[in-house]
Parts: sequence; C-alpha cells; structure tokens
Amino acid sequence: MGERDAKQLKELYLPTDKEFVLVDVPEMQFAMIDGEGDPDSGAGARAVRWLFAAIYPMKRIAKEKMGKHFVEPPLEGLFWADDMQDLVDGNRDRLKWRMMIVTPDWATEELLTEGASAAAPRLGPIPESLRLENLHEGKSAQIMHIGPYREEAAALAARLHHEYLPANDLTAHGHHHEIYLTDPNRVAPDKQRTVMRQPVK
Repeated sequence: MGERDAKQLKELYLPTDKEFVLVDVPEMQFAMIDGEGDPDSGAGARAVRWLFAAIYPMKRIAKEKMGKHFVEPPLEGLFWADDMQDLVDGNRDRLKWRMMIVTPDWATEELLTEGASAAAPRLGPIPESLRLENLHEGKSAQIMHIGPYREEAAALAARLHHEYLPANDLTAHGHHHEIYLTDPNRVAPDKQRTVMRQPVK
C-alpha cells in the first residue's frame, strides 16, 4: 500500500462498529479477479485461492529481485447487481463481484504474472480476469461489523441504504465493498471482523 501511515490505515481499515463514519479513500492498486453468482460458490472460492496463490510468490519474487517486501493485506470484495435491491436484500446468487487484495504501488503486471505462473502447475489455467488495477473510491461511508456475518451484515446494508444515506443527503456511488479482517476458518464467528464500505456522493 505504498508509504501510507498508521493513522490513515487505521481510519481506512479499523472503523468503529458503533455507527457509520465517512472517510476519504485514496487511490490504491489491487490484484483482482471478477465473477458472478454467489461469491461463496466454487467460482468465488477459486478466485480467492488464485489471489492468495499469486500474492505469495509475488512476495518472494519482490524480495529476491527488488529487495522489497510487504505485509500481506486482507481479502476484499466489491459487490453489485443489475437490480440494486438484490444487493440490499442479500440475494447472493444474483450478485456480480470482484475479489481483490491491495498491493504495493511498486508491484507490476509482470510481477503478478510471474507469481501466477508459479501457482499455475497447482491450480490450473490462470483466470482471464486476474490483473492489477487501480481503484479510487473517494468519499465513502463505512462501519465495522463484528460477529457472524451473513444475516447481520445484510441488516447493516439495509440500514446504510435506507437510513444513514437518506438522513445525511447521500446516495450510493460505486460498488458495495467488504474487507475481511479475519479468516472465518480460524476465528470464532462471534469474533469475526468485516469492514463494510460504500462510496457515496
């Protein structure tokens, strides 16, 4: 993530769980893969495996060839739908999504390709949509969700769109964004932490 200071990282990745807050999200570079349907399906799981598989060798290659290193950031996801009500209502089989992991500013497509090529013998053909791309969300509303994810997160999304945004004269602008700070396979459901973010205007 470049030379971002600790204060900015805390603001972007550790919001309060008490209420929605507004942040100004700078432009950042991500490794990403696109898909559609339930992100918990096979396609979603495959995208996540590929992202982490490409990032691991990227870290090694960057250290060996560039003398650089970076701490592996959390998995993130963008979600949208042809009918936005499907997103608010949690109809996950109708979603379109983009799984992604933020990368340092100095990471290149060549480095990503080299990392992915190292993973290909184990995972098969490299996904066509695997790429590096910049994302600039700007003004965004976000909140920390702590606990079991699915039903309560959908309720938070409804609260955001039906209460917070109208009350503050804001409208959604861009894709719903989730940042998974904990691994659900390693952390108890009641301690899982997910940042929910929505760019607004």
